[in-house]
Amino acid sequence: MAQRKNAKSSGNSSSSGSGSGSTSAGSSGGSSSPGARRETKHGGHKNGRKGGLSGTSFFTWFMVIALLGVWTSVAVVWFDLVDYEEVLGKLGIYDADGDGDFDVDDAKVLLGLKERSTSEPAVPPEEAEPHAEPEELVPVEADPQNIEDEAKEQIQSLLHEMVHAEHETEDSYHVEETDSSEPVVEDERLHHDTDDVTYQVYEEQEVTAPPEDNPVEDSQVIVEEVSIFPVEEQQEVPPETNRKADDPEQKAKVKKKKPKLLNKFDKTIKAELDAAEKLRKRGKIEEAVNAFKELVRKYPQSPRARYGKAQCEDDLAEKRRSNEVLRGAIKTYQEVASLPDVPADLLKLSLKRRSDRQQFLGHMRGSLLTLQRLVQLFPNDTSLKNDLGVGYLLIGDNDNAKKVYEEVLSVTPNDGFAKVHYGFILKAQNKIAESIPYLKEGIESGDPGTDDGRFYFHLGDAMQRVGNKEAYKWYELGHKRGHFASVWQRSLYNVNGLKAQPWWTPKETGYTELVKSLERNWKLIRDEGLAVMDKAKGLFLPEDENLREKGDWSQFTLWQQGRRNENACKGAPKTCTLLEKFPETTGCRRGQIKYSIMHPGTHVWPHTGPTNCRLRMHLGLVIPKEGCKIRCANETKTWEEGKVLIFDDSFEHEVWQDASSFRLIFIVDVWHPELTPQQRRSLPAI
Repeated sequence: MAQRKNAKSSGNSSSSGSGSGSTSAGSSGGSSSPGARRETKHGGHKNGRKGGLSGTSFFTWFMVIALLGVWTSVAVVWFDLVDYEEVLGKLGIYDADGDGDFDVDDAKVLLGLKERSTSEPAVPPEEAEPHAEPEELVPVEADPQNIEDEAKEQIQSLLHEMVHAEHETEDSYHVEETDSSEPVVEDERLHHDTDDVTYQVYEEQEVTAPPEDNPVEDSQVIVEEVSIFPVEEQQEVPPETNRKADDPEQKAKVKKKKPKLLNKFDKTIKAELDAAEKLRKRGKIEEAVNAFKELVRKYPQSPRARYGKAQCEDDLAEKRRSNEVLRGAIKTYQEVASLPDVPADLLKLSLKRRSDRQQFLGHMRGSLLTLQRLVQLFPNDTSLKNDLGVGYLLIGDNDNAKKVYEEVLSVTPNDGFAKVHYGFILKAQNKIAESIPYLKEGIESGDPGTDDGRFYFHLGDAMQRVGNKEAYKWYELGHKRGHFASVWQRSLYNVNGLKAQPWWTPKETGYTELVKSLERNWKLIRDEGLAVMDKAKGLFLPEDENLREKGDWSQFTLWQQGRRNENACKGAPKTCTLLEKFPETTGCRRGQIKYSIMHPGTHVWPHTGPTNCRLRMHLGLVIPKEGCKIRCANETKTWEEGKVLIFDDSFEHEVWQDASSFRLIFIVDVWHPELTPQQRRSLPAI
């Protein structure tokens, strides 16, 4: 292969040499004309014709020039004076037929003599690194590159809210579900470093019992959960993309030099690498896997061949929806990094993709170790430190994440990504006023990863809490940029097309039998709740999610995420038996069933729930005559004992308790009535 490449280079250089020789020959001919005339005068042709170079002289000059061209070509190749990869990459922009190079067919397409191919990418194999900087998470079988983009959206965004007590808020990092067409399975083992984390995986599983434990690649494993459904849309922008992506100024700002992925040895087998890569680009994944496996067998020390194998395994995992294959890809990415003489760009891409895929499977601690190694290898790359900060947030280590972002901001004080995340952490620490400038300036920077709904959410929320009237300006901006359904409805995990209104009647929900049963048995429900309160065994737990401006507010939960709390139901057995008849609430995996007690002097900040997939019923049990009220959007109502209020808590709502005695209500969440049975089975828990 080296001979073939050198021959090609020599041919090109010889051609250049020939051109130079032609010019030189012409020049020599011009300068030798007086000599030729002198030869004619002193013994030239008697008939006066001009004499020329003899055949021997011409041959000698030709050989000198040819040898000069050959040795020039050898020198260019031997001393690596020309970056052929870069040259070919530049020519690749004219690759119009998608075959990975610029040739006669491309010229015909550009001249309008031939139609452009639409089935293949118009970039050479080495130009577009498919898994460089993933910005998404959803497996899509048809197009590996689209898979990549969606995978980036999922894993790198990573901003997900905790499931909180009475009213959820988004104060923690999670991995949220992604859209697909496969069923969802519940898994008791999901609760680890943070509460309520759901992960996307490939394998199809039955929606029945949790799967058995099985060993996986990392020792710090976090078990995966299937969380797949096509209609749910997460209103978020991936960290590596941005609303300004189509802005020429933004493009210039984030434009990066094409990574160099070939070491000296890999350049000698570039033709073989390109042939295998072309198979992968054309979607012939199985053939590409075999091609790269053969290259790895022939050239075990080739980093680019092994990286290509890892990419093919990655693509194959997407296509087959196989965790096992994906674990193999993760292992191969690690093998790339362990080889000698790995180009720095290739090393970085391999480890970043490994970290991304580990996060995809829920291996957050394994991903963190990979990110830590990246930062050690590339200590001056602040983008890697930003990723490391996210890695810490994913395992709930806000303190170390905060240190990372403080370090980044000390070096690059205008780093928008670091600012929004630092502001996010400050707000989670209840440093509300301090968080505002970081969130605000970070969003305004327009840096990749800053145009995310959660940052608008927390900035507006922080401003509301300090009395800053600009809060709704930011909510409006978040709505205009597609993060919120409206200024009032600011949930982030939504199914499109569902009816949206703050307040509902029982008839509108279709759950009239449930409402009648609650209202008919309200005293039974009340008495069991009061009995639990009297036992004073700590079954009512304080709301600790920082939703209160002041006061005392506690809850006693019977169902959470569609799971019955057996111990809690021992305290309210008749209530639990009553509810078992209504799967629209006991099976609502995006809600809760619970008692809620609020004492005088309590105010709950304006806030929204996480999803539009549920409605919330409030049954009044013990309601003071005056001083208790709830606002949802721009309408305020009061509770009545034995009566049900129904509202959509994805809309902003706020609660006041200014009475002289406690208020006790019973909260019952139900699926949004327009969700199909399949959606109710498939949507991941929140």
